[in-house]
Amino acid sequence: MRSVKPPSNGPYHSVAAPRRGGASGGKGQGEPRRDPAPSRLAYKVHRLWLTPSFRGFLRVGLPVFLVLLLVGWYFSNPANRNAIGEKITQIQRSVQERPEFMVKLMAVEGASPVVDEAVRQMLPIDFPISSFDLDLEAMREEIAKLDVVEKAALRIRPGGVLEVAITERQPAIIWRHDGILDLLDRTGHRVASLLGRSGRADLPLIAGPGADKAVREALDLIDTARPFGEEFRGLVRVGERRWDVVLASKQRILLPTDNPVDALEQVIALDQAQEVMARDLIVVDMRNPQRPTLRLAENAVDELRRMQGIEVGVSEND
Repeated sequence: MRSVKPPSNGPYHSVAAPRRGGASGGKGQGEPRRDPAPSRLAYKVHRLWLTPSFRGFLRVGLPVFLVLLLVGWYFSNPANRNAIGEKITQIQRSVQERPEFMVKLMAVEGASPVVDEAVRQMLPIDFPISSFDLDLEAMREEIAKLDVVEKAALRIRPGGVLEVAITERQPAIIWRHDGILDLLDRTGHRVASLLGRSGRADLPLIAGPGADKAVREALDLIDTARPFGEEFRGLVRVGERRWDVVLASKQRILLPTDNPVDALEQVIALDQAQEVMARDLIVVDMRNPQRPTLRLAENAVDELRRMQGIEVGVSEND
């Protein structure tokens, strides 16, 4: 398709826009042309604002920094710190001293009167007191230091009652050592001291250094020695490794280090069969169970020698 150019002398003519600062007069003559592009500083600021971390710093980091700065300045003054501390303490005490948190009395369960009194002396608590001021674990450890206490449990019951549940050790035997009488339980743990043997005549007696470390074995021997009845007086630990059985007739049965119960049962069987212990003996030595040895009393030895002399005389006369 061909373009048609209008004639120059026709009704068509070109119209040109007037230029700024041209020769024709009007407003704005002589003003410099303004560049629409932003300045370099504005461009950098705009690019920085488009950065997420920078916007986050301005929105969050800067306010937090200012708050921390003000808080640090406030707490740098000792008077302000003391005032805040006292206020917190007052609020804390007002909560801790509410009636539902107050403990008004203490109840000791499962303890004898002597132990009950000892526990109350160990825990001199001024009632009423807030439950937050009671260290139950430390109190339990303090009570457990008593020799007679096997277990102790503490809890605060509803109604403001501090309950102390005590499980006492049960004495099973008396240990005589260094002129002292101590009550021991079945594990050998000390329970209490005795002023005299008559204080617990119902309990068996053991003696000697290291006897408290072999209480279980001693109790087994005592059970085995029941056939002796009232003749049985006690056990003596020898060399911290073996036992001697002591009878009322001052007779002794020397037991071996290993399997002492079996050796004692052998002696009891001999006594029941041949009345060995009814004879004038001082010692029955079972330290070697394969070869038991009997030691006669002095009178029995003299009588035996006299009888042997008579027999020798009769033989010579014959």
